[in-house]
Amino acid sequence: MSGAWDDALEAFTEHLRHERDLSEHSVRGYLVDLGHLADHARALGVGEPSALTTRALRSFLANQQTLGRSRATLARRATSIRSFTAWLVRTGRATNDPGALLASPRSQRALPDVLSQTEVRALLDATSAAIETDGPVGLRDLAILELLYATGVRVGELCGLDIDDIDRGRRLLRVLGKGRKERSVPYGLPAADAVDAWVTIGRPTLVGPESGPALLLGVRGGRLDPRAARKMRSVQEVLGHASLGTTQIYTHVSTERLRAAYRLAHPRA
Repeated sequence: MSGAWDDALEAFTEHLRHERDLSEHSVRGYLVDLGHLADHARALGVGEPSALTTRALRSFLANQQTLGRSRATLARRATSIRSFTAWLVRTGRATNDPGALLASPRSQRALPDVLSQTEVRALLDATSAAIETDGPVGLRDLAILELLYATGVRVGELCGLDIDDIDRGRRLLRVLGKGRKERSVPYGLPAADAVDAWVTIGRPTLVGPESGPALLLGVRGGRLDPRAARKMRSVQEVLGHASLGTTQIYTHVSTERLRAAYRLAHPRA
């Protein structure tokens, strides 16, 4: 990769981190996409980002399609490109925006595979039954599964919670999501019971110098890593993002109406 590409991508990375406040995972995604673009552009003789053309960008996406990339990957890379070329113009690194004319391939969104109520109940019952032998870790795991099922929050969001982020009186989580946007999420009585047992019985036995205010702890006392939580099961896909979340995305409703919908729709409300 040429020095011009290196410099531009390094500056764009700083923009993503500090101005757009994206997570490291999102930043890496952009850099992977744009790294592939830079390699393709260099092969075409485009030595610097300011020399990109819409034709070169379309050539890149066509090449990616030939390599068998999925529609979702192509759509994501088109989005990364448009963000990058718009930033080039906005920062005076280019005089025109070739990405503005770039269309995104439509990604096919299939419904995720999810567990049935019976399967979820069996999973939760099995975790609850194992508490006697698993001790505090079993209490923690049950709290994790109950909260994920009750709220639909992401695994990373759940592991990022502190003790003070839980309003146990009103049964609400204060969640910091993408773009550092804060939202309040209700949970039901089974989750409340699991959280209370973990906070009052399980967590105190694992607390150590590295615990801080973290709600969920690993066996060594530090904040539970999302990767460790996911090893229990692919909980993010099978338990998260239920119909209540969809309601929040597509409609503007009051908190009370959301709570009412939750009580009516969620089997463990």
